[in-house]
Amino acid sequence: MFQHHQTLIILSKFTTGGWILTIAGLLGGLGLFLMGFKMLSDSLTKSTGDQMRNLLARLTQNRFVSFLTGIFITMVFQSSSATTVMLVSFVNSRLMKFASTVGIILGAAIGATITVQIIAFRITDYALVIAAAGFIAYIIARRPRTRSISVAIIGFGILFLGMKIMSETMEPLRSSAGLIRLLLRLENPLLGILFGALMTALIQSSTAFIGILIILAGQGLLTLTAAVPLLIGANIGTAVTALLASIGASRESKQVALAHTLFKIAGAMLMVWWIPKFVQLVVAVSPHAVHDGTRALGAEVPRQIANAHTVFNTLIALIFLPFSDLYARLITRILPVHDKKQPALATWYTDESLVHTPSLALRVARQEVLRMMEVAQRMTEEIIIPFTERKISVLAKIQEREKEMDFLRDAINQYLVMIIRQDVTSAQVEEAFQMMHTVDEYEQIGDIVSGILYTKAASWCENKHDFSREGRREILDFHLKTLTLLYQAYRTFNEADVKEAKRSKVKYSHFRKLYFDLEKQHYERLKMDVEESVESSRTHLELIASLKGIGSHATNIARIMLREKQDSPKFTSGKKRKK
Repeated sequence: MFQHHQTLIILSKFTTGGWILTIAGLLGGLGLFLMGFKMLSDSLTKSTGDQMRNLLARLTQNRFVSFLTGIFITMVFQSSSATTVMLVSFVNSRLMKFASTVGIILGAAIGATITVQIIAFRITDYALVIAAAGFIAYIIARRPRTRSISVAIIGFGILFLGMKIMSETMEPLRSSAGLIRLLLRLENPLLGILFGALMTALIQSSTAFIGILIILAGQGLLTLTAAVPLLIGANIGTAVTALLASIGASRESKQVALAHTLFKIAGAMLMVWWIPKFVQLVVAVSPHAVHDGTRALGAEVPRQIANAHTVFNTLIALIFLPFSDLYARLITRILPVHDKKQPALATWYTDESLVHTPSLALRVARQEVLRMMEVAQRMTEEIIIPFTERKISVLAKIQEREKEMDFLRDAINQYLVMIIRQDVTSAQVEEAFQMMHTVDEYEQIGDIVSGILYTKAASWCENKHDFSREGRREILDFHLKTLTLLYQAYRTFNEADVKEAKRSKVKYSHFRKLYFDLEKQHYERLKMDVEESVESSRTHLELIASLKGIGSHATNIARIMLREKQDSPKFTSGKKRKK
């Protein structure tokens, strides 16, 4: 196949349609390169997504930890642009603060050089062998994670296959005087930087563009002096992807994109005055070929380009790292964030751009569920006020919170359905279903507060009845224990802690026993003909029964986690029940 391909390329120099075949070979090879690169990146992200999610969840403000995290994550994503786009999404979803991203951005610059170093080894002759090995591993593999890694290996092979086709297509161009003159003109630093930035912005991958430079160098068409301005420009062009991702996002997300862009531009401005010295440094640290002339150029320069890319990004990152906090403050001064109240009827965390990375999308969905749980807690805290202080104004707030609960129920369920329709693991499907069940339980808590208790509270504020001293104390105590169960459920869900789930069940058993004791005590007061108890009897009993229902739904979160079918709740479809 490749011999036939080479024949077509040779004929291209003598036929009118030859240039069409040459362009097709370049574009086809580039297409395979980008497709393989995407397969490699997506598969590695899928196989390590949960670990990355946990890593980011534990990320601290320590600049060195963030820096190392940026290197690691970008090695997985295989692209500093992909890492920065992820950071834009995370900041937009309020999972991270802008200040925490600066160290990651600096580390990403180094992590992105790893793939280029591998490409420079020029193992294109083994492209089909690598792809075949990945395919065999995919057929044999049974575990989803192993299959993802197998697809990554296939993508790696396709990447090198694309490089091989581009390299063979360019081989006859070595005798093209026009092309050689054009490439020599790129030794002009400003022209080279502009061309590199433009080309990288167009193909949306600095790795792909630098891969093309390595191919040109391997054919003896490109010198290191011409390549350095081009790769500096590529570092600027890679910022375009993050800038596009920040359009329409929050102001803090725009800070991430701006920090990434200014970092790349500042690095280029620092280096442009030292290109000859930098070239000498790269030559000194790179291995030398034993050949002479064009063969030496083709053997040495690809490795030198990869080393130049690594040395440049490492130097710039290390220069910025000690001043990362100061740099973050500068970006905040340039693009300040104005505090504004978040709308209730809008999602605060979910981001559709994360859906294709289920492990990350599930994390933001979890944050939205926790927000819904907090709204239910506030509703439960406030509903007791009309019964104890006769403040009917509280009921308007509860109505607003109920609208928020209904909105969140629909938005979260819709987002979770989008996630499970992706290529997800069984564990991720289980996690999504647990969230759906949690949303349903808390929707029913909202219905109890905004339905039964709301109606009772409005009626109670209109009459002049009152609870007995003992009855009032019992209601307040039982209300407090109900809130304790809600707080316990929140911790159980947030930490996914089985021990917390078991504690919730134990607490509920005591809570349920207390409910029956309170009922009995109330009937005892009725027998004693306590006037306040007689007048408030129906309200008293319905109030503690409703609170018991809230506690039961909250404890169902623990039952869901423990997967105890005999105690599992009877889940509804999530539709609002009639009040």
